[in-house]
Amino acid sequence: MTKLLKLRTRAWLLVVLVLFSAILTGCGAKKTKYSATFMDLFDTVTVVTGYAGSEEAFQKEKEKIYDELKRYHQLYDIYNEYEGMTNICTINAHPGETLEADRAIIDLLLLAKEAEEFSGGKTDASMGSVLSIWHKVREAGIENPEKAVLPEEEALREAAEHTGFDKVEIDAEALTVRITDPETRLDVGSVAKGYAVQKVGEKLDSGYLITVGGNVYATGPKEDGSAWVVGIQDPDGPGYLHKIALNKGAVVTSGDYQRYYTVNGKNYHHIIDPDTLYPAELWRAVTVVVSDSGLADALST
Repeated sequence: MTKLLKLRTRAWLLVVLVLFSAILTGCGAKKTKYSATFMDLFDTVTVVTGYAGSEEAFQKEKEKIYDELKRYHQLYDIYNEYEGMTNICTINAHPGETLEADRAIIDLLLLAKEAEEFSGGKTDASMGSVLSIWHKVREAGIENPEKAVLPEEEALREAAEHTGFDKVEIDAEALTVRITDPETRLDVGSVAKGYAVQKVGEKLDSGYLITVGGNVYATGPKEDGSAWVVGIQDPDGPGYLHKIALNKGAVVTSGDYQRYYTVNGKNYHHIIDPDTLYPAELWRAVTVVVSDSGLADALST
C-alpha cells in the first residue's frame, strides 16, 4: 500500500469516526420542554409539562395522558353517566343494587373510606346528600347573586343522617359496590383529582409535571436535574405566599378562594365541615406536600 493510499484510508476512517460520534451525540441530545393545557377535565384547568426529543413525541405522550385523565374524569363524575360505563353517578342512581365497577372506582372508594377513618370523619366522600344541597344553592346564587341564599339547616341535618361509609358496601375481590341507604350519595371530589393524577403520573417517565387545579404532581426532576418550582397562591391576591421545590411527589392545595358564592356580603366556599354542615372557617387554604397525590388530596380537604 502506497503512502498516499494509507493517508486516504486514515482520512476516511477519521470521517467515519466523526460521523459515528455525531450520531451518538444526537441520540443523547437534550430534550426540549413542552407544555399542553386541557380545559374539560375535572371542572378545572389541567396543565401537562414535560421533556421530549421532539414536539411529535410530546404530542403522543400528551394524548395518552389526556385519554387516561379523561377516563378517570368520567369514572368519578357524579353528575353524568357515560355509555358502556358504570361510574359514581350510576352507583348513586341505583341505591340498593349491587353493581360491578371498574377497579379504579373500587380502589378510589377504599382510599376514601380510609380517609374518612384517619381524618375522624372530616374528609367524607359519602356526604353527597349534603353536598348536593350546597351545590344547588351555590349554582343558583352564582347565576343570580341578588337572590343568593343559604341552604335550610333542617334540610342539611336531615341529609346528614344518610352519610357514612357504613352505608356503602365495597367488595374489592368481586369488584362490586352497593349503597344500602336509599338516600346516601357518594361525592368523591375530596380525593378523585389527586388519585387520578397519582395513577397517571406513575405510568410516566421522569421529568413530567401534571397540574389539575390545586393538585400538582412531579414524576421526577427537570431534564437538567433541577427541581420544579410550585407556587402557593395567596388567597387574597394574584401573587404567591410560598414557593416549593419539588423533585418527585405531590403538592396539593385546598382553599376557599376559587369555588364560592356570596350571600349578604359573605363568601361561602365548597369545602363543607361534616360537623357544622357549613363551610369550614379554620383556614383560608391548606397545602400538603407528600409523595402520594391521592393521599395529599384527602389530607388537604
